Amino acid sequence: MSDCIFCKIIKKELPSYKVYEDENTLAFLDIAPVNHGHSLVVPKEHYQHIEEIPPELLAKVILVVQKVGQSIKKNLASGYNLQLNNDSVAGQVVPHLHFHVIPRHEGDGLKLWSQAEYPEGKAEEVLNKIKIN
Repeated sequence: MSDCIFCKIIKKELPSYKVYEDENTLAFLDIAPVNHGHSLVVPKEHYQHIEEIPPELLAKVILVVQKVGQSIKKNLASGYNLQLNNDSVAGQVVPHLHFHVIPRHEGDGLKLWSQAEYPEGKAEEVLNKIKIN
């Protein structure tokens, strides 16, 4: 996609701080990190959503997510969060599939989302809508 910022980074039309690259995948530092070392892992082919990418390519991207996470944990932080924002309603800003690998440090102040409980009967209702047989 010609106007995709990540495609431009992949084609080296825009600069990036490259963490890792292979024939299918690129990992680079996020320019607006949650914590220093916050990296993005993207497939080099343009896919907007996780449902669009072929499973074989997704597996290759996930292996790179794992490598980046291992490097962060070994060299920078005591843990990390993985995040995928799929669609704008979920916070996806750049319409190119990407995984966030966010280094975590004790006391860094990053909070996870709030949780709630299902009202009576709601869990079964939801399950019936999304259950995969």
